Amino acid sequence: MAPAETPPRDDHAPKPAATTAATRSYWRWRKDDFFPEPSFASWATYRAALAATPSRLADRFLAGRSTDAAELGAMRRRSENEMRRCLTWWDLTWLGFGCHLGAGIFVLTGQESRDHAGPAIVLSYVVAGASAMLSVLCYAEFAVEIPVAGGSFAYLRVELGDVAAFVAAANLMLESAIGTAAVARAWTSYLASLLNKPASALRVHLASLPDGYNDLDPIAASVIAVTACLAMASTKGSSRVNWIASAVHLLVIAFIIVAGFLHADARNLTPFVPYGMPGVFRAAAVVYFAYGGFDSIATMAEETKNPSRDIPLGLVGSMSAITAIYCTMALALSMMRPYTAIDRNAAYSVAFGEVGMRWMRYVVAVGALKGMTTVLLVGALGNARYATHIARSHIIPPVFALVHPRTGTPVHATLLIAASSAFIAFFSSLDVLASLLSISTLFIFVMMAVALLVRRYHARGVTSQAHGLRLLVLVLFILGSSAGIAACWGVAPENWVGYAVLVPLWAAATLGVQLVVPVARAPRVWGVPLVPWLPSLSIATNMFLMGSLGAQAFVRFAVCTAVMMLYYVLVGLHATYDVAHEDKSEHDGVEDSGDAAADDKKAAAATDVEKSTGTGNDGC
Repeated sequence: MAPAETPPRDDHAPKPAATTAATRSYWRWRKDDFFPEPSFASWATYRAALAATPSRLADRFLAGRSTDAAELGAMRRRSENEMRRCLTWWDLTWLGFGCHLGAGIFVLTGQESRDHAGPAIVLSYVVAGASAMLSVLCYAEFAVEIPVAGGSFAYLRVELGDVAAFVAAANLMLESAIGTAAVARAWTSYLASLLNKPASALRVHLASLPDGYNDLDPIAASVIAVTACLAMASTKGSSRVNWIASAVHLLVIAFIIVAGFLHADARNLTPFVPYGMPGVFRAAAVVYFAYGGFDSIATMAEETKNPSRDIPLGLVGSMSAITAIYCTMALALSMMRPYTAIDRNAAYSVAFGEVGMRWMRYVVAVGALKGMTTVLLVGALGNARYATHIARSHIIPPVFALVHPRTGTPVHATLLIAASSAFIAFFSSLDVLASLLSISTLFIFVMMAVALLVRRYHARGVTSQAHGLRLLVLVLFILGSSAGIAACWGVAPENWVGYAVLVPLWAAATLGVQLVVPVARAPRVWGVPLVPWLPSLSIATNMFLMGSLGAQAFVRFAVCTAVMMLYYVLVGLHATYDVAHEDKSEHDGVEDSGDAAADDKKAAAATDVEKSTGTGNDGC
């Protein structure tokens, strides 16, 4: 009898944690657990690392791209224990409902209808939803191809390199903390409404602090802590809690919509666009926050049983339904009350009270609280997985990458995000949070669309230098024309000369990508249709919405980005440089191999080995 054939060894398939790691306590507090890299071994080595900053920056710019196989294999092994693959398309769809229903419609509709859009808030949700769907398609393709916990951070690291990934990572961390804080503060407002108190009655006002930061909210911080504890306990358990709560919440929403239209008055829709189209687009840029939760679903890919089927179904299906729900609820609110009479903090509860259905305010408040609780729960799941994969790259201390051996969840990362969010929620008001969150989200979505163009039209070892240069020039024209269109709208919206030049330039650059740059890589399983047009349109719409935000949002964004880059130069750069060069010396495959075809084969092999051997830790 012939001897059994030994399966080929695959260095990129996830491997069991080392014995030494398994015997160590999960709770680690030593300096080497946070900063194990040689650059931080002593003050002398750190000073030497700082002196080498220019050359290290050049190295990360030029050689900082990862590969699909590395993200699927070597990066995941740094968590020591596997996350459990226990989610299906059903779970992802309900997680999609859970992370959206409550965050936008109950938090921002009243604020933006009153201040910027009026009854045309419905159009704002349509615009934001259409733009979000373009980004959803980009995320879905990447999540199917690279099903890891890092979401857009992992995707950008593969296509645009370490520095671009860091900018995304920093904004992701900011988005995670601010988004959670914004919803938690709204949770307090609706609890006050349920108790027949003013929206700010449950907060502690301190006149000595600056406006916008002087209403302290201990309840918001407490709610964040509770949902984080549930997320740390079990992924599947959190999913079950979410879909049950979301199903009940959908029934409440249906009741609210019907009751709203029964008390509708079409005269309240006049004037429909009181602030003009600039107000509609500015509101769209802010309510985009309501659609931002879908990237949390992409981070669950590492725990999904069949990513190639489940992720597109979960993302696209839930986003389509959510857009319809948002628009219908916004229309019901606009027809119930004149936009000038809509309450900025608890719009639906107050609106029903004003039309004589005072008891409905309790239904709305309970529904909003339930919806925002699931938003916080799903956010705790997704945001922690972002932080986990970011820590795997050592941009933040690698101790936050560890997965708990018993629960299969990233407990350290969950605690990091929860603590940051609770601190922000304790101090900052909703309007301060929303504009900063929206611009951060839109910026990341622009980068994701660029990354998809790079993935399709530039493959290592396939694309020639000439074709790569053409792609670079054309993408820069797409970005420049999109930014120009947004600037024209912000500065002189009625001057059509700029549009007459810039819109054809955008179309010509997109057509140029299609005609003069050959496709270098086709999707292995599922891909975005109409490339390069849909990614290019995603760039244009997201940049347009960014341009619709006020100058203050850009100032805050610039300040935050500057602080982030300072951290990168002082810490993140040296940690990732050390890890990358250690991996090179060990032939770990984390860096770019220079051959996209070989990298794709390794990534496919890693996925196949994981499915056949069960190394993905199926079950919960």
